[in-house]
Amino acid sequence: MLSTDHAEIVRATLPAVAAHGTQITAEFYDAMFSAHPELRHVFNQGNQANGEQRQALAGAVAAFAQRMVGEDGGASMQVMLSRIANKHASLGVRPEQYTIVGRHLLEAVATVLGPAVTPEVHAAWSEVYWLFATLLIAEEARLYQRTSCDPATLFRTWRVVERRPEAEDVVTFVLEPTDDRGVPSYRPGQYVSVAVTLPGGLRQPRQYSLSRVPADGTIQLTVRRVRGDGRAPDGAVSSFLHQHVSEGDELEVSPPFGDLVLDDDLQPLVLVSAGIGITPVAAMIDHLAAVAPERRVLALHADRSESTHALRGQIATASASMPGLDRITWYEEPGGSTPSANEEIRGGRMDITGLALPPKARVYMCGPIPFMRDVRRALLNGGVREERVHYEVFGPDLWNQSD
Repeated sequence: MLSTDHAEIVRATLPAVAAHGTQITAEFYDAMFSAHPELRHVFNQGNQANGEQRQALAGAVAAFAQRMVGEDGGASMQVMLSRIANKHASLGVRPEQYTIVGRHLLEAVATVLGPAVTPEVHAAWSEVYWLFATLLIAEEARLYQRTSCDPATLFRTWRVVERRPEAEDVVTFVLEPTDDRGVPSYRPGQYVSVAVTLPGGLRQPRQYSLSRVPADGTIQLTVRRVRGDGRAPDGAVSSFLHQHVSEGDELEVSPPFGDLVLDDDLQPLVLVSAGIGITPVAAMIDHLAAVAPERRVLALHADRSESTHALRGQIATASASMPGLDRITWYEEPGGSTPSANEEIRGGRMDITGLALPPKARVYMCGPIPFMRDVRRALLNGGVREERVHYEVFGPDLWNQSD
């Protein structure tokens, strides 16, 4: 917790910092990248271009400070810290990089707020940042130890042994290691970072869920190509993978990370996904078909149409051996879709109001943040306890998914 005098200062200045948050983070990123251009190879430059990373950092700092001076957030803060630490570990973030970030972030606060940042205010916000950083550094150290990896040499080289069209704008890549260290163990729901060098020399990492349990010394990634929408360009890494990576090519891949993983008990499950959020769910169903086919599972998925529904065949194959699994799929454009094993197809957007959920089920969700907010609200309104709802967020906005 913050020291008492600093807590009072942070409480008094928090509205000003929050109100100018995106200005502060814009100043911060510009100054940091100018002084340390090598960090452009770590930070997602797509999220820099569309402003999402700046908004997310501003929200993270303000949210953490609010939790430090308020009465809310103990448990939820731990969840968020774990989620951020897992993402940082998948990028090989090192403790010394927090010193660089902290220096430029506090300088940006002073630049934007000017004379309001007295030595006392600077000291108070420095304590906020270093509390935040210390918690993340400690959690990341545990993750590196658990995976027996060095963040400085995090990435290994893997070879593409199969490239398979999966759905509209979706491709599956099957990879095998090029060394003799084998496939690292991982739990269904985890992800890896894939780093590619783009035309022009910029190295960029992105996180992709492992979409199948380990098999035959390989791992499987399923990648949706991110199309620009006028407000943002096409996804640089997903476009590169779709356009330039074929069988025989090599990719740099991190060990698996992520905390959205199945418990090993036999409690009922509700798996909720939308769009490419199906990838961790597909791995979970694949795993359950092998180790607990009788487990009660309700799988709910939303997509635009059957043609955009990734991994449908893999899930149908696994479902055929799972008598305890029921599936409901919502298509906005249902057309003449034919249900597969244990599947019911409905038209329109997902609506779980009044849906009979298994008693005492654990819920795992992955999809766009607005979709998960709506489903989460419906689950809570339907009597599901908040601590039984788990979700994965890809992208920078890790602090806002439960609003």
